[in-house]
Amino acid sequence: MVKLIVNGQPRAVDVDPEMPLLWMLRETLGLTGTRFGCGAAQCGACTVHLDGEAVRSCVTPVARAAGREVVTIEGLDSAVARALRGAWIEGEVPQCGWCQSGQLMAAAVLLRERPAPSDGDIDDGMAGNLCRCGTYPRIRKAIHTAAGRLAHGAGR
Repeated sequence: MVKLIVNGQPRAVDVDPEMPLLWMLRETLGLTGTRFGCGAAQCGACTVHLDGEAVRSCVTPVARAAGREVVTIEGLDSAVARALRGAWIEGEVPQCGWCQSGQLMAAAVLLRERPAPSDGDIDDGMAGNLCRCGTYPRIRKAIHTAAGRLAHGAGR
């Protein structure tokens, strides 16, 4: 039995501790917003927060999350998350949408660490989060939009 906190709720899951966190979230807890992309931590579709750090859940064993807090796209609820979601919708960022939960999870950490990011900061912070549809310019614009709103107190 592995005990952890998922989206603010204490959970105890009876899974192999070596099972990838992604599969425990999706298959055991039914949290399907976190996506499977490559299975090798190369695309970022499976990004979740583990004690506030963006991690690739497809290669993170459940054992690493024992006693820790996991936040998935379903539980991402903060001023930063609200500003990002609004900017994503306004900027019509997604096309197919497959990578978007991972993009948003990475962007939330980026804005928490760099509230007024430059284009270079965004490129660095979002590196490794791949978008097959190529919406990178819209992602960058949405991050700048969200940062601006947060700087002016919007999104809270």
